[in-house]
Amino acid sequence: VAGPKRPQDRVNLPELGSVFRSLLQKPVTDGGYGKTNGELGKRHPVNLNGTPPTQGEMAASTDTMDQGIDPGDERNKVEMVSNRPTPDSVAEIDAKPGDTFARGQSQIGHGSVLIAAITSCTNTSNPSVMLAAGLLAKKAVERGLTIDPAVKTSLAPGSRVVSDYLQKTGLQKYLDQLGFNVVGYGCTTCIGNSGPLHPKIEKAISEFDLVAASVLSGNRNFEARVHQNIKANFLMSPPLVVAFALAGRVDLDLSKEPMGRGSDGEEIYLRDLWPTLQEIRDTMQSALTPEVFRRLYRDFAAQNPKWNEIPSSTGEIYEWDEKSDYIHQPPFFENFSMEVGKIEEIRDARPLGIFGDSVTTDHISPAGAIKPSSPAGQYLKSRGIEPADFNSYGSRRGNDLVMTRGTFANVRIKNLMVPGTEGGVTIHQPDGEQMSIYDAAVKYQADAVPLVILAGHEYGTGSSRDWAAKGTRLLGVKAVVAASFERIHRSNLVGMGVLPLQFADGTSAQTLGLDGSETYSVTGLSDAIQPGQTVTLEIARKNGKRESVPVKLRIDTPIEIDYYRHGGILPFVLRELMARN
Repeated sequence: VAGPKRPQDRVNLPELGSVFRSLLQKPVTDGGYGKTNGELGKRHPVNLNGTPPTQGEMAASTDTMDQGIDPGDERNKVEMVSNRPTPDSVAEIDAKPGDTFARGQSQIGHGSVLIAAITSCTNTSNPSVMLAAGLLAKKAVERGLTIDPAVKTSLAPGSRVVSDYLQKTGLQKYLDQLGFNVVGYGCTTCIGNSGPLHPKIEKAISEFDLVAASVLSGNRNFEARVHQNIKANFLMSPPLVVAFALAGRVDLDLSKEPMGRGSDGEEIYLRDLWPTLQEIRDTMQSALTPEVFRRLYRDFAAQNPKWNEIPSSTGEIYEWDEKSDYIHQPPFFENFSMEVGKIEEIRDARPLGIFGDSVTTDHISPAGAIKPSSPAGQYLKSRGIEPADFNSYGSRRGNDLVMTRGTFANVRIKNLMVPGTEGGVTIHQPDGEQMSIYDAAVKYQADAVPLVILAGHEYGTGSSRDWAAKGTRLLGVKAVVAASFERIHRSNLVGMGVLPLQFADGTSAQTLGLDGSETYSVTGLSDAIQPGQTVTLEIARKNGKRESVPVKLRIDTPIEIDYYRHGGILPFVLRELMARN
């Protein structure tokens, strides 16, 4: 498995329990969760009876109620599909029964599995592991195992072929009995479209500061990506997702410890349920034929009539709709001219944020749910949009007014300028006022103050999310100074006209003792710069002391110098096209 915060942090299955317990007690500054030994085994009762929440529970629920979901509603729609629609047809959704939330009594604590998702990306294109999940579910049901109602389960097949062979082999009914119903086809839990948890669960998470877990078969588990309130997220194969959902916790060794007791009272271990390779092969032979693919995709363009009915403009020039809150004309070509700018030094910039290592593009530009209290949420409310209709940052990526407000808005990002806090906040200088990163950027832009970002190693790792660079540019950031960069994000920064600079080995914001009260200038910049040359970062401290630090220009190629001189790749390309005509 991999996790709990990065996909590259692999953990051997027998060691998962001990690794998780170790991380629980490790200091937050060292990548842990900062819990005491006495907290580890505590469990807190939760009554998931489906009744409407009290006002206190509504206030405590930081994700569910933000989405406008009433947990007391009897719904005739699968919850996740109605929250993030990806159906075959509206009629098909309406035909599916079910409550918004499971009901029953539960106990949760650190390490409790609260989300278990077989997701559409990566693994659902592999029939062997999907059939293994179904076979494991079959054996679990036959032995009388059930999944705790606190665990939110879902299955999002990568294609209709997966649904076809799970139905044909008779395995889908066992997955259904455990709660792994098909919720739709497309991006779900692994991109943050998990939907809400029961508000009573979220209240317990908030009240007791629980480090709850998700298990999913996706390929990314960066902080707050899967769900804003789930702090530990583990990537694993589909059959292991089912297994950990049955176990209900990650702080155990499934190779030695029982997953639960069957209907006969006997302890059941993972080895009792794990399918053999021969069982998987035999099932695959009867499950897959080329005809299935031909039948399901012969008329794929007609399978989503609602999508096909959406009116669209015609012609070569896009018609912007000022009323649209999904697609908005961005400002990248405002004040455009054919005159190419000059590369100039950056003077007296203020830091918008100082970050540590492994700041991902999910930290910089989250794709999940939009909180009503966030700058993006406040903006959407000002447009008359109810929280239930906010949708996600990913769905609003065509609207720069939303995405700029969402830049550095991840609820788990840690700005070292504001120690001990999480979320998109900073300190505005020189007045020292704490505010959202977006609001601070607006104030700085009003005063014509350039901005910089300081960071540690692996800045921009993760998804190659273009808005992580676009949003940075639109906030007014002129340069990012980091110990190292992820390759694609570095390139994207240059492409948006933001200067990437790299500290020398052994130098960082921490070794320099920077706290965000300084001003920064980058000298040595001119039209004569060369890829990879050394320039100077001049630091002016609040006490009047000044310091010069050599930094490497991470414009790596001659063409990137041209992009930067033009203010980014967009004006560069437009000038090239217009010059030809």
